[in-house]
Parts: sequence; C-alpha cells; structure tokens
Amino acid sequence: MHVPDGFIDAPTSAVTGVVAAGALAVSLRGARRELDERTAPLAGLVAAFIFAVQMLNFPVAAGTSGHLLGGALAAILVGPYTGVLCVSVVLLMQGVLFADGGLTALGVNITDMALVTTVVSYAVFRALLAVLPRGRRSVTVASFVAAFLSVPAAAVAFTLVYAVGGTTDVSMGKVATAMIGVHVLIGVGEAVITALTVGAVIAVRPDLVHGARGLRQRLRLRVAGELVDAPVGTPAPAARASRRGLWAGGLAASLVLAGFVSFYASANPDGLEKVAHDRGIDTKEKEHASAGSPLAGYGVADVSDQRLSGGLAGVIGVGVTVVAGSAVFWAVRGRRGEDASPVDSGL
Repeated sequence: MHVPDGFIDAPTSAVTGVVAAGALAVSLRGARRELDERTAPLAGLVAAFIFAVQMLNFPVAAGTSGHLLGGALAAILVGPYTGVLCVSVVLLMQGVLFADGGLTALGVNITDMALVTTVVSYAVFRALLAVLPRGRRSVTVASFVAAFLSVPAAAVAFTLVYAVGGTTDVSMGKVATAMIGVHVLIGVGEAVITALTVGAVIAVRPDLVHGARGLRQRLRLRVAGELVDAPVGTPAPAARASRRGLWAGGLAASLVLAGFVSFYASANPDGLEKVAHDRGIDTKEKEHASAGSPLAGYGVADVSDQRLSGGLAGVIGVGVTVVAGSAVFWAVRGRRGEDASPVDSGL
C-alpha cells in the first residue's frame, strides 16, 4: 500500500507530513517508556523483519497480491509507540533506497501504514484481551483479529485522504469499494503472519512481547536441542544468552526471507497498485525521486542475474534497516529518565 508521488496533491501531502511528524514526536516520547535494554534490540529486529516480510507479496485475487503492513505485529511485540517508529523506519528505508513509496508521499505513507494500522490494531488487541481469558492463546487470537482489522482500516484511511487531495477525478464510492474489498482479503494474510510470529515469540520469551506483559512464565532455555524450564533464579548471563539466540534467529530468518524466499513472491501488483490502475488513480503518478538509486526496484544495479540481484538487495535492505532501527531505538532507550531501572531477568 505504498502511495507513490503524484497520487495526492501537494497541500494534502504537506498536511499529512505534519500529522506524521507529530505522530513520530509523540512516539519518540512514548517509546522511552516502552524500551529497555531487553527490548531495544528486539525493536530493531522487528523493523528488519517487517522489511523482509514486506518483500513477500502473496496472491489474494486474480491478478492482485498483498503484503504485510506490519503495524499490528510491531505494536504487539514492542509496544504501540515503538511500533509506529518501527514501521516508519521501514518506510524511510524503502522510500530513500528502493524507490518504493513516494518521498513527497512519505507523510501519507507514515500516517496510513504506520500510524493508522498501529493505533487501530493495538486498540482492538487491548479490547479483546480485556474480555478473553488470560493466556498465550488469547494473545495469539487477539493478534489475529487486530492485524486483520488494521488492513481495511488503512484502506479506509487512504480513501479519505484521496477524497480530500486526490489528483484525479475518480468516484470515491468506487475507490472505497475496491480498496476495502481487496484489503479485506489482504488482511487475512496479515493476520496469519502476525499471529504466527507473535505465537512463535511468545512460546519462547513471553516476557519480551509487549502485548503479553502480565503473563508470567519461567524462562525457557534450549538445552541439547530441546526447550526446558530454566531454574528459578537463572542468572542474568543466561537470560542475555536467550535473548541473543532469539535475536540471531530472527535476523537469520529475515535474511533468508529477503535474500532467498522473496524471489518466489507474487509478481502481481499489490492492492493499491491494482485499484489505482483499474480506476485511473495512477494517471498523474510521478517518477520517484530515487528512481536512479542503485537499489531501486529491489534489485542491485549492474547485477544481471535477477535472482542474485533481488537477493542481494533484500539482504542489504535487512542489514541497513536493522542497523538504522537499532541505532534509533538504542538512542531513544538511552534517553530514559533516571527513574527507569530495567531489570535483566528471564521473567
């Protein structure tokens, strides 16, 4: 759902830019309360994982594909404020390096894909947890529903922005029907990916999942290839080793997804691209300012082999995103107040 340059007029793009800037400022302050020495590295990894999975377009209808938006996943794993920052880092890397999502439309994309999806999904997630039985299964179920609803919510948000500042004269009723219809289908894929990822992390380290705080489970360590409960009073080094293992495994998975699996992703246009083409929304689309980037289009310039070119671009993207994201989150974590005293434990 990356909006390119030319879809939205300059005044509306400027307004959404102000909204996005305000959301990022609020999120930076809020993230200071969410991040500590345990979760700051995870936040950088979440950004890299979202970047990798967004390269994996999946078919949803005839001639149409979808991909993860990531707002729900980020909000549930690392918190809503940090989640907005995670998706924003991904969008910035994609726009500047890969010519994916317009630079003048960056405010639109952050507002739609980072802010709307995170706010809607986390509100739904918390509302469901308030009525569901306490337990890991409830967190996974709530993650599924929250992620599912966040995608059509983003489609509605785009339709409203287009109604205000669209550059072509297209019936908003037709745009809304097409956008919401296809993104309901994409929402199913978003829900499955989010629930599976949250479930995988919560099964190993529920203490690192922001949305699962309050679910107390003893630290589990991998011994001889099997997960076992760690003894009460497990020392901090063991807890750190467990976190490092989770981080390394997540990074390896991201690299494999972006560097190898992405080659097999659907080549069909995503939901917004398809609707824009069918309804004539894209008639005033402008060439991306980064179209000359050596990584534009998720390929490496001068590398003729398509599989190698795409794989290298994916690996570079994951690497740059995890470094940029980690730098941001460690900087935010470093500005926590004096009253913050994170405890390095396995619980």
